[in-house]
Amino acid sequence: MKILSKQKNSHSCIICGMDNSLGVKAAFYNMEDGSVGALFTFRPEHQSYPGRVHGGMLAAMIDELAGRVLWTDRQECVAVTMDINVRYHKPVPYCVPLKGRGYYTKKLSRAYEAKCEITDDDGRVLAEGTAKYLILPADKISDADMEKELDLYVSDDVTDIDF
Repeated sequence: MKILSKQKNSHSCIICGMDNSLGVKAAFYNMEDGSVGALFTFRPEHQSYPGRVHGGMLAAMIDELAGRVLWTDRQECVAVTMDINVRYHKPVPYCVPLKGRGYYTKKLSRAYEAKCEITDDDGRVLAEGTAKYLILPADKISDADMEKELDLYVSDDVTDIDF
């Protein structure tokens, strides 16, 4: 599927933060069908049992994907998680390239719902989830300078993702 544009990364986020030494440093993209796509690889620092990614890290990735669904059409907005449900299908190894995808299932003026999944290169669904978000002004979420925190644009040569 064709990528329309790349989303920005943050400095410190555990999932997308480029300055976080323990972070995943995931890349997120606005896809041609209106969904958000992601490319990422968990590392040994993200493990639970040896050779396996911690379920909390998978839930965090589902949360990040669902949160970034908003930025497919409302880049100026931010939102907070109200509810999240994650279902784990298969153990997820680290040091393996993975893909994520999220899309709206319901859109309201101040809230939305999204469905997301994490897949391997063969298209097998490893984990999936749904989340509900409340859209809020940035100053209601944090005292930090959100524009400064979310200002990293890291270019790459990715033009499509095979979902």
